[in-house]
Amino acid sequence: MAPRLVFVHGIGGPRRVEEDRKRWIDALAAGARRAGHGEAAQGLIDGSLAEVVFAYYGDLLQRPQAQGAGGIELDEDEAVLLDRLFIEIVRAHVQTHDRDPNGPIDATVERALAQLCPQGGAQGAGEIVRRAINAGTTLLGSGPWGRAGQWAGGKLLVRDFAQVARYLARREQDGDGRPLDARIRGVVADALGSSPTVVVAHSLGSVVTFETLCGHETSVPLLVTLGSPLAMRAVVWPKIRPAPPTTPGCVNRWLNYWDRDDIIVPRPVLEEDVHANTAGVVPISSRVDSDGVWVHTATKYLAKADVAGPVMEALQGLAAVP
Repeated sequence: MAPRLVFVHGIGGPRRVEEDRKRWIDALAAGARRAGHGEAAQGLIDGSLAEVVFAYYGDLLQRPQAQGAGGIELDEDEAVLLDRLFIEIVRAHVQTHDRDPNGPIDATVERALAQLCPQGGAQGAGEIVRRAINAGTTLLGSGPWGRAGQWAGGKLLVRDFAQVARYLARREQDGDGRPLDARIRGVVADALGSSPTVVVAHSLGSVVTFETLCGHETSVPLLVTLGSPLAMRAVVWPKIRPAPPTTPGCVNRWLNYWDRDDIIVPRPVLEEDVHANTAGVVPISSRVDSDGVWVHTATKYLAKADVAGPVMEALQGLAAVP
């Protein structure tokens, strides 16, 4: 039986699952070739190396009839989380990049912060969303923000950020009383199955996967997280379950990758915050640098040799087990 590789996506709009699955496979195969695993890369593409599952939960996040500001419908608590998330990301960007007080990028960031944190004015959910959309539009005009993801405007940027807030708010119950976050974790749990599995999780998917694996019993020889917001202090970290965040007991190795221009990763070095499991496993964080635009996208990370090499080695190791 071929080993299993599970991809867990992050924020974003509706996806064509098979097309995304193929894109992720192709990107990982390209990275594998760069890492010297040409034969394994071909096995990944033709399906002989691993069973590849794309854990898609994006349909659970869709609100086709949303009536809120910009078509983004949030309750008060979700809007507050969105506001804190956005402000933390913007302020962290200022801290982690060299500042030129008179430069155009710095001026853009300051203008966006002023839009997010106005003096006085309405404070309802709709107003918070409108402010965030305006700030997002402003930020997308600056270099790193414009390069970070496939966002055509502030409304799409805020829609995606709002998905993090909605997951962490742990509301939106279905007819059976299951909140949104539990239903999303259920998708990932089903994808994991009951055999040893290599997991690659991106963006919000890294938060979902972390929480799912905390209740998973079967071995995960390798967990790879890409562009993870897991350690965001103002929003994500206080909401993570269980607390304090500890490497899931089923994880044998955890590699975490981040790009300096990835705006979703204000605190990239997870081992500074995540406790070791009983086997002593903690995340090992490494920086990768991408050229061009859309640095937050999963395929940018997967195409890196440093990312793909360990994944290929883990899959080959599982395949060698009788």
